[in-house]
Amino acid sequence: MTEPFSGRPSGRAVDALREIRLEPGYAKHAEGSCLARFGDTHVLCTATVEDRVPPWLKGGGKGWVTAEYGMLPRSTHTRTDREAARGKQSGRTQEIQRLIGRSLRAVTNLAALGERQVRIDCDVIQADGGTRTAAITGSWVALHQAFATLLRFGAVKSLPLTDTVAAISCGLYKGEPVLDLDYIEDSGCATDANFVLTGRGGIVEIQATAETEPFEEAQFDVLLRLARKGVSELTALQRAAVE
Repeated sequence: MTEPFSGRPSGRAVDALREIRLEPGYAKHAEGSCLARFGDTHVLCTATVEDRVPPWLKGGGKGWVTAEYGMLPRSTHTRTDREAARGKQSGRTQEIQRLIGRSLRAVTNLAALGERQVRIDCDVIQADGGTRTAAITGSWVALHQAFATLLRFGAVKSLPLTDTVAAISCGLYKGEPVLDLDYIEDSGCATDANFVLTGRGGIVEIQATAETEPFEEAQFDVLLRLARKGVSELTALQRAAVE
C-alpha cells in the first residue's frame, strides 16, 4: 500500500524544479564548458573540438558529437573507486554517456559541422539525483559555446544547431506525480522517468520504469506534462546562459 502523500521532503511544490544554475565558460581551456547545478547535483560539462572524425565517418563530409560521463570518487555519500582503476566502465556509465551523445546529436546539424568531432565530458562533482538530466542540460550549453568558438574563427558558416535540448526527471512519489527528483525522492519513487525534450517540444528519448507496480497511461500523461513544464524552464535558462 502506498504511503499517503504529505508533501515533498524538500518542501517544493509538485511542479517545482530545484534551484537551477547553468554557469557557462567554467573551464578555462575547453572550447566550451558549463557547470550545471540542479540543487545539490553538480556536473561539469566540457566540450573539446577535434579536427577529425571516427574512421567510419572519414570522407563523408559530416561531423560527430560523442560524450563521456563519470562520477568523481566522493560525489556520493561513500567513496566509489574510479572506473579507470577497475579497468572497465559500468553498464550504467555506458548507458548514460550514450544517452548524452544521442541527445546532442539530435539537435546538431552534422553536415554543417563538417568533418570535426566534438567530445563532451561530463564529470559529476556532487550527486543528489538527476545526474544524467543535469549532464544533458549543461552539455547543450557547452556544445553551443564550442560551436560559437568555431563560428567566431570562421571554421563554420553558421551555428550547427537546430534546437535546444534539455532533460528532466519526474516520478510518482507516494502516489503523487512530482518534477525533478532529488535523491530521497528518486530512491523512494514507485515510478521514475527521465524525459529528453527539445526546445520546440520534440521528444528525443523517454526512460520510464515502474519500480513496484505498473503505472497507468493517465499517470504517464501527467508526468509528460510536468516534464514539458520543466524543460520549458530549463530551455529559458539555457538560452540566457548562451546569450
